[in-house]
Amino acid sequence: MRAIVVEDSAPGRIRLADVPEPVPAPNEALVRVHAASVNPGDLAEVDRAPAGLVVGWEAAGVVEREAADGTGPARGTRVTTFAASGGWAELRAAPTEWLAPVPDGVDLADAATLPVAAGSALRALREIGPVLGRRVLVTGATGAVGAYAVQLGAVAGAEVVAVARDLGQAERLRRLGATEVVDRPSAASSRVDGVIDNVGGDVLVDAFGMLHGNGVLVSVGRAARHDVLMPPDLLLSEWDRMRRDIRTFLLLHEDRRLDRDLAVLARWVGEGRLRASVDRVEDLEGGVEVLAGRSWKGKLVLRVA
Repeated sequence: MRAIVVEDSAPGRIRLADVPEPVPAPNEALVRVHAASVNPGDLAEVDRAPAGLVVGWEAAGVVEREAADGTGPARGTRVTTFAASGGWAELRAAPTEWLAPVPDGVDLADAATLPVAAGSALRALREIGPVLGRRVLVTGATGAVGAYAVQLGAVAGAEVVAVARDLGQAERLRRLGATEVVDRPSAASSRVDGVIDNVGGDVLVDAFGMLHGNGVLVSVGRAARHDVLMPPDLLLSEWDRMRRDIRTFLLLHEDRRLDRDLAVLARWVGEGRLRASVDRVEDLEGGVEVLAGRSWKGKLVLRVA
């Protein structure tokens, strides 16, 4: 099969190659990939992975062979999948606890973005706690995780403050459910009860300063790639800012199973309650060139079939 693999001598350490088909474990389904999503974590994996690894966390396609242990959907089912590697290929083996059916009518390119981006947004919101009637601030709101967090926060009944450097995206973010759009956390009209931070660095510091007492900041992403330097006074526990938390995040920390969350997210996309944001689609050949240059903007999806 064709797959994008790590190769030390190739531009960007990746190339398109013919490799053996994966051999699924008993709890894994063999999936014919139609679309694979690209995440910052995938690119970090390219930088450190051994030569020959087939890269890619998330992909959507059709079950070619169901899991030998009898778990998961049947052959022919459209699914979205997650695994530690193997997504940027024509076939991938995925654990059945990390995949879920995709309704007819949902573009598999959209479905491919659900496990990491939408799954992270959903679980980060849960980490904050009940948000009905509360204010939630989302940094990096125009990114994949951020856009899903804005929508899911609104669905959960939160008043969502979206932070975006480009205020030209304000109308789009309002359509997704944001009630307020600002270019930095401290520009919000009032303090918030929770933060989903996808940026890190100075933005995380600014967002932490906007928390009410008992508020929770969930650090999901570190797009800024800058150190977090916290002024001492920001850590003072004043009456209205006591017991504020900063929490690290791992997609699988809440529950190692993803299938139930993915099924809900895929169903909501099918019902129109949740919208995926795909900014660019490339086939495998074009994708290698784009990935090697690392110069695109927005959410990139590789169309495999």
